Amino acid sequence: MVFNNTFIFGLLTGISLLISLILDKDKTFLGLKKGGKMFFNIFHPFLNILILISIVLFFIPDSVIVHYLGANSGWSGFGIAACIGSITLIPGFISYPLAATLLKQGATYSVIAVFITTLIMVGVVTMPLEIKYFGKKAAITRNILNLIAAVIIGIFVGWLM
Repeated sequence: MVFNNTFIFGLLTGISLLISLILDKDKTFLGLKKGGKMFFNIFHPFLNILILISIVLFFIPDSVIVHYLGANSGWSGFGIAACIGSITLIPGFISYPLAATLLKQGATYSVIAVFITTLIMVGVVTMPLEIKYFGKKAAITRNILNLIAAVIIGIFVGWLM
């Protein structure tokens, strides 16, 4: 049997939950109740955002994306990758194949690095949700610092490759 991260984290969660139940059933059930409530409060807005972005990306042909993020796009491609990555909300299992397609069609590694890094680390679309839970200052500061880090990572990857 091959162990993957999902199985390992599930096993650790199950063991932790069992230990917590043994130590204090009331606190464990209270924690599960609060966690479930938080999950459902976050789930609906997240699902709506994911559906909206998926529909938009469905109507944008790959050729248009490649044109603006390709090897001949220069610094503007770099900036566009940062903007697109910052405002889109797509999971890794969609973004990594998209990145592979962009590479095959001539996009640079630095553009892909900025796109993937901003996609994962910067969340303009999810900013209202983040502000709600972490506060305006923390959300904005986190996003700005991650955008700067993404650009630095892109420059570094371009230098390496």
